[in-house]
Amino acid sequence: MRRIDLGITLVAAVIGAAAIGAVVIGAAMIGAGALRAQKADAPYIPTPPETVSAMLKLAHVTASDVVYDLGSGDGRIVIAAAKEYGAHGVGIEIDESLVALAKANAEKAGVEKLVRFEHGDLFNADIHDATVVTLFLLSDVNLRLKPKLLRDLKPGTRVISHTFQMGDWKPVDKVNVVGGILYLLKVPTPAEPGR
Repeated sequence: MRRIDLGITLVAAVIGAAAIGAVVIGAAMIGAGALRAQKADAPYIPTPPETVSAMLKLAHVTASDVVYDLGSGDGRIVIAAAKEYGAHGVGIEIDESLVALAKANAEKAGVEKLVRFEHGDLFNADIHDATVVTLFLLSDVNLRLKPKLLRDLKPGTRVISHTFQMGDWKPVDKVNVVGGILYLLKVPTPAEPGR
């Protein structure tokens, strides 16, 4: 009788351990799925400093602007807008480690009171306050983002896209830089074509 009780206890322990293992593996897979859902829409490629300066110059950034960088990486564009022009800025970045780096970079540059960095998806970000938006995304991402920009931004808001255009939304100006072209677009009024 003791052998049967011991055998049953052993089998129950193995089944229990397997069930716990399945729950742990399942939770890990769900967690991995959530991380994949937070995957960046474009690769992180740091914009060279001279291109950052050219983007801000093309946008005619001033101290009264609020510059949003969608996919802000290490924060260099927003930080430069604050440091060079006294503008306020917001960086939206999906990679939490880059958000932390951007915050540290802003503090090191002494502009942490002028800028903030948010961990989030650029498609869900509240960008209504922007007067300038900077982008270094891919063509397909720009095309998916275009309706949000036209819907959420005020007429006259300047959008600077590095290298990639916005489909039929025609730039009002462009500048050649090392490694690409910068496009200046302006959000039209509801009466203007392209809205």
